[in-house]
Amino acid sequence: MPPHDTQYADAEALAVSAPELSVSGPGSAPFPLRLEDLSLPLRAACANAGWTLLMPVQAYALPYLLAGRDLMVQSRTGSGKTGAYLLPLIGRIKTEQRAVQALVLVPTRELALQVEHEANTLAAGTALSAMAVYGGVGYGRQIEALRQGVQLVVGTPGRVLDHLLRRTMTLDALNALVLDEADRMLSIGFYPDMKEVQRYLPKRHVFTSFFSATYPPHVLKLADEFLHEPSMLSLSHKQVHVAESEHILYECRPMDKDRALVRILETENPASAIIFCNTKANVHYVTAVLQGFGYNADELCADLSQSRREAVLAKTREGRLRYLVATDVAARGIDIPELSHVVLYEPPEDRESYIHRAGRTGRAGAAGTVISLVDVMQKLELRRIAQFYKIPLIERPTPDDDVVTQVVGARLTTLLESRLRRSTGLERERLARFAPLVRTLADGEEQSQLLALLLDAFYQDSLHVPTSGPQGVQKQTEAESGPVRKQRSRRRRRAREQEKYA
Repeated sequence: MPPHDTQYADAEALAVSAPELSVSGPGSAPFPLRLEDLSLPLRAACANAGWTLLMPVQAYALPYLLAGRDLMVQSRTGSGKTGAYLLPLIGRIKTEQRAVQALVLVPTRELALQVEHEANTLAAGTALSAMAVYGGVGYGRQIEALRQGVQLVVGTPGRVLDHLLRRTMTLDALNALVLDEADRMLSIGFYPDMKEVQRYLPKRHVFTSFFSATYPPHVLKLADEFLHEPSMLSLSHKQVHVAESEHILYECRPMDKDRALVRILETENPASAIIFCNTKANVHYVTAVLQGFGYNADELCADLSQSRREAVLAKTREGRLRYLVATDVAARGIDIPELSHVVLYEPPEDRESYIHRAGRTGRAGAAGTVISLVDVMQKLELRRIAQFYKIPLIERPTPDDDVVTQVVGARLTTLLESRLRRSTGLERERLARFAPLVRTLADGEEQSQLLALLLDAFYQDSLHVPTSGPQGVQKQTEAESGPVRKQRSRRRRRAREQEKYA
């Protein structure tokens, strides 16, 4: 498997372009490091990976990370973030101690395997051992490696939590924690598991760092729950107006835009978004499509009565509405806090409108994402706008059905696993009654439709929970009745007491 950051072949070219970077860091920031400034063991690790130069994100982040400071690093995908956090971890791990000393949490199995590969490449020739831990496979190999004393674990939150609950993994010796793709790790679905994992961390301070291409508002709010007096280091190419936002375009035919929008929302999974249309008719249509697919969406246009407009705006500002569909006219003068995404269902008719729309996200030190759906001619105009404002524009292929199925399946599995972990003994006993029926339903095409119906109902419920801010993210997987929450609270207290006297 190739390393996660394959761009190291172009390290020299990127290093030459480093002066074009805009670097924003804590006060009295140290000078960026060069490869020759590193200790001999870390230089040997770089040689193992064939690195002849440090990438900009590594050069600027390493002084903080090697000093053991909690840090939030913002840098684009593919810029060398993995190496930036692995090198300090390798330097901190005591190879004579056979216990988990560093934990890297990632959102997907694929990323876990890539990071494991790079860690083992960097640590080649040493006694350091690294292993990926993820769901969807048996526990045997993972348990055996943990028993033998693996020192660096790269894992998805659900499977890491499973091992902690089974006591096949302990974090007593942990001294470093990394959240890769932190915007996803603290997003809908993962947050409750992250809080559960946090319960197993040592009571002493554990050096913690976040790495992400973007930092939406809700992630910044949650950072203090995991980091101690964190610093923020942001690296981006010099831009104007909306530099802290990521600008993405998807090319699709006009007749396919509605389905393309749904697929993009499923894969991006925004915490909150405003979706701009150029006409009232399209506002009505897009809102109907999103509501038909079960999304928590509403519209804002000139046709609405004043009381209806105020009700929609109140839901949006309070975080009770996830997707607001609107025209420029309807949204003018409205300040919506904590907006993670702006979606342009249709590109604007002038350059200034693009900046106006894009500026709705990425506020107050947060980073956002601007997504444009364009046809061939609209793409040319959007590229002219981006060139005029010197905005880097990223083109991505529209997700197909297979990609959406994989992403939604993984998200639904995470939600279900989290729900199962929180179930009581009585609830598990009730579940056992239906195990034979589940096997029967999964055995045929027509029967499986009944099972899919139940999964869809569970997933639709998850889409309608408020998602803005820490409280909303928590509620995503905990939208249950009061008695169930109280029952779980009692069970957790008993578990903590058992751990205390074990």
